[in-house]
Order: sequence, then C-alpha cells, then structure tokens
Amino acid sequence: MSATPKTPGCCCACASQPTAPIENPKGWNGKYFATVAGLAALWWLVYSSVLPASHWLVFKVLGLDPDSHWGLSLEFFLYDTVKILLLLVALIYGIAWIRASLNVERVRDFLAGKRRGLGYFLGATFGAVTPFCSCSSIPLFLGFTTARIPIGITMSFLITSPLINEIAVVLLWGLLGWKFTLMYVLVGMAAGIIGGFVMDGLNAGRWLQPFILETLEKAPAYHFINEAGGGQKLTIRQRHSFAYSETASICKRVWKWVIMGVGIGAALHGFVPDNWFADNLGSGEWWSVPAAVLVAIPLYSNVTGIIPIMESLLTKGLPIGTTLAFCMSAVAASIPEVMMLRQIMTIKLQATFIGYLWVIFTVLGWLFNILGPYMV
Repeated sequence: MSATPKTPGCCCACASQPTAPIENPKGWNGKYFATVAGLAALWWLVYSSVLPASHWLVFKVLGLDPDSHWGLSLEFFLYDTVKILLLLVALIYGIAWIRASLNVERVRDFLAGKRRGLGYFLGATFGAVTPFCSCSSIPLFLGFTTARIPIGITMSFLITSPLINEIAVVLLWGLLGWKFTLMYVLVGMAAGIIGGFVMDGLNAGRWLQPFILETLEKAPAYHFINEAGGGQKLTIRQRHSFAYSETASICKRVWKWVIMGVGIGAALHGFVPDNWFADNLGSGEWWSVPAAVLVAIPLYSNVTGIIPIMESLLTKGLPIGTTLAFCMSAVAASIPEVMMLRQIMTIKLQATFIGYLWVIFTVLGWLFNILGPYMV
C-alpha cells in the first residue's frame, strides 16, 4: 500500500495562513508592487494635504473665525483624525507585512536576553527620531507589540516618541538655550528607558487586551515546512494576505475610539486657556508640580505645539520645573491616547502606565525647580 502523503503544515499554529504554499507568478507580483507604489503616492499626497485642507474647509468654506474656540477645535479634529487613521492603516499593514515571514523569535530573543538594556535604549532612541504625537505613536506601538517585541522596549518607544523630535530640539535651542535643550533630551530619554525597565519588571505584557495576546499566540511562522522537512519562505501574496487581514481586524476595533478620542482632545485644545495654569500653578510650592502633571495629563498637544506654550508659561512666572512637568505630561499622555490605548491595554496596564508618567514627571519637575536657575 502506498503511504498517505504528508500534509504540509505550519511550524506554529496560524489560522490566517494557508497550510500550503500558494503559487506566486511574477505577473501578480508586478501588479501588486505597482498598486502599492500608486497607493503609497496617493497616501503621501493625502497625508501632506490634510492640514491645509482642514484649514481651508474650516476657515474658508465654513467661514469660522481663525481665532475662535470652535474654529481651532474643528480644524484640530479634522486634521488629527485623518492623520492618525492614515498612519494606523499604513503602519499596521507595513509592520504586519514585514513580520509575516520575519523570524520574530530571533528578534525577540536578541532583545530579551543580555541586550535588554540596549533594547530599551534603541526603543527610546527610535521614539526620539519619530515625529509623532502621543496618539500617532499608537499604531507603531501596536505593530511592535504584535511583532513580539518585549513590552518594556515598546513602552520605551511609546513614552519617548511624543516627547522628543528634531523640530522640538531646534525650537527649544532657540528659545531656552542649549543647556536646557540637552537636559530636556536626556531626561526624556531617561524617562523612556526607566519606563521600559519598570514595565518589564512588572511583567506588564500580561495586562494587554486578550485579542492582542491571542494575536501573539497565532503569529505567523517564519516559514512553512515542506514535505522534505526543509523551509520555504512565504510568498509576496501570502504576506499581503496576512497583512491585509491583520490591518482590517485591528482598524475595525480602534477606528471609532480614534474619532472619539481626538474629538475630546480637540475640545480641550480649543477651549482650555494656558493663562489658567500660570495663574493657578505659579506659586512654586512643592505640590504645584504633581498638581501640574495631574492637570496636564488629560490635555492633548504635540511637542512642537507645546513649546510656545512652554515659553509663555515661563515668561508669566511659572517655575521651570513646574513648566517642564506640565508640558511633558501634556505631550506624553492625553485623554485621546488613553481612549485608544484602552483597546490595546487593560485598565491595570493603563493605570500603571499613567501612574509611572505621573511619578517620573513629578520627580523631574522637582529636580528642574532646584537646578533650573543654573541651566537657563
């Protein structure tokens, strides 16, 4: 009797992948890359036009006053919602496409071993060179998490990314001098690296949402195992199939929270005056720093937008440490970010994340209030 032929299988369970290699004609690959190139060009055109289009629609078409609270809030809402949704789709698809046949175990083992400290530094450094706000960092954070990068390293990125970018460095240098700028960059990096240690020490990965943990369990294998026991890398078509499925699944879960979160952030952005903070937190008392952090965390701004506010608060007499703590908190966390992260993190992980930010920014604020006169 002839032996029953072996059925090729995956080296790990993966419901989203076929059990046998799919034929991969060159013609299909050519059409695929041509389509991707066209869509990428269209994506960039839309992404680069979002801000001027939002400004034109709100202030020209609708005729709202550029200095009005409603006008500022609506422009912010339109711009940030479209920007974050575009980033969500592009980054999740791109990272899923890469990791569909990436040996994620090797990457994870490299970062999780003796080089874990290097991983925190790399995560914080990558965050520092990416020009994202707290909400725009979430798609990359989600992609890194589902790629099995250790939670501490992804947290280092999530903390540092909104705090530092090259535009902020230039603006800070011009407004407050090189000493303050250097110290700001160092403490921002330190906050991310220490946060990575803390999150890994708490084994915070177990507090991710169940669907994320399920995705990690069903992550695609590095290659298929053929009948002879050899490996066969995934085809372009298989990578696309996995990336498309992953992107659709994640976007369906979080898009509504993006809109709701940015809506709240837009209201705060347009209606909360910065004078209030200088008037109520400028006394220099010890409690003013933790109070400034607590008040600022619900707000929503990016680091480029917060720097003029930082200068305004300093000129109005707010102590430098209190100002720094307030501005870093407004940049690193926000109600929109918390609402979006709620779809990724459980309440326990979110509380740990926000609690860490509150503690580290309070400590930094106290330190800068002591050292500030020597730096500016």
